[in-house]
Amino acid sequence: MALPPEVCIRGAGIVGHALALLLARERVRVALVAPPTPNGKEDVRAYALNAASRNLLESLRAWPDATHATPVHAMHVHGDQGGEVQFQSAQQKVDALAWIVDVPALERQLADAVRFQPQIEVVGAPVSAALTVICEGKASATRDAIGVRYEVTPYPQHAIAARLEAEHPHGGIARQWFNDKGEILALLPLGGAAGHSLALVWSVDQFRVPTLLAQDADEFAAGVREASHDVVGALTLASERTAWPLQRAVADRWTGRLADGKAWALAGDAAHTVHPLAGQGLNLGLADAAALADVIKGRDYWRSVGDARLLRRYERARRTDVLSMSLATDGLQQLFAHNVDPLPALRNWGMRGFDRSRFVKRWVARQAMGL
Repeated sequence: MALPPEVCIRGAGIVGHALALLLARERVRVALVAPPTPNGKEDVRAYALNAASRNLLESLRAWPDATHATPVHAMHVHGDQGGEVQFQSAQQKVDALAWIVDVPALERQLADAVRFQPQIEVVGAPVSAALTVICEGKASATRDAIGVRYEVTPYPQHAIAARLEAEHPHGGIARQWFNDKGEILALLPLGGAAGHSLALVWSVDQFRVPTLLAQDADEFAAGVREASHDVVGALTLASERTAWPLQRAVADRWTGRLADGKAWALAGDAAHTVHPLAGQGLNLGLADAAALADVIKGRDYWRSVGDARLLRRYERARRTDVLSMSLATDGLQQLFAHNVDPLPALRNWGMRGFDRSRFVKRWVARQAMGL
């Protein structure tokens, strides 16, 4: 890059890469900070991405192939006393409700796209720029160093992620169970529409985690089979297991000025986190990237990319959407976290009523799809 960068992005995860590509497309010079990382365990996570996220990634030529981006044609959500909600892509008149995307495959696609973009320079350490965007995740050291308060509400749960192989094909159905202990188990389809591979996300009581991680592969798979009511037959653990604590969090400020007077902004998990039960975490982060790139793209020619008015516009736009999703996921988590009568009967009655509600159900589905 012959000229100095206009934007420095700290954090080279999915959101950081996507933002770099969006800005480069508008001829903004970008430095993407990606320090060397040691070889670690295989990443077993998978993300549920909605139509808005897919459109964004396709526009950047970073959408994985069909083997690594499996369409969800139906979603079955089960309560703890017979309540059930079903969504069908055909009823919503869409090709898919979402796509379950393999994280390593998506990261490779984004990294390849960055390598062919001359407006982006990958650097090993932060450089000076008119705007620094912090995309370092929920444990961001840069955010803490500049004095932003990250208001965290921890849940008494950890998420366990793993890959499984099922006896029967998943049929492109994403399934989720809420039990009477407040735990939530999700089996997400992978490996294409006719595949047998599943991504597990199991939100369990934090004190159960050591036991579940210490189980041998057969015992763990049998526990998942029991908790998922044997819907896809016998299960085989096909990966390592990983776990992390769950939280709801939001930064008190998303934009501001550094000590040298230059601007900063937060995006992705550095700005907010939500419970994974709705699978919206990365969708929110990619929407941050799209919104920030959009205000920079639409700026007056004489405004800097670090102009305070632009950044306030970005923060206002994204705070509203993030707050709505955060309250919705927190409300669902709290609804199943308590078992004092008559709550169990009421929540399952509510699920059945919601499943029969044509217009409200359609509106909720389209919100989740980003349409």
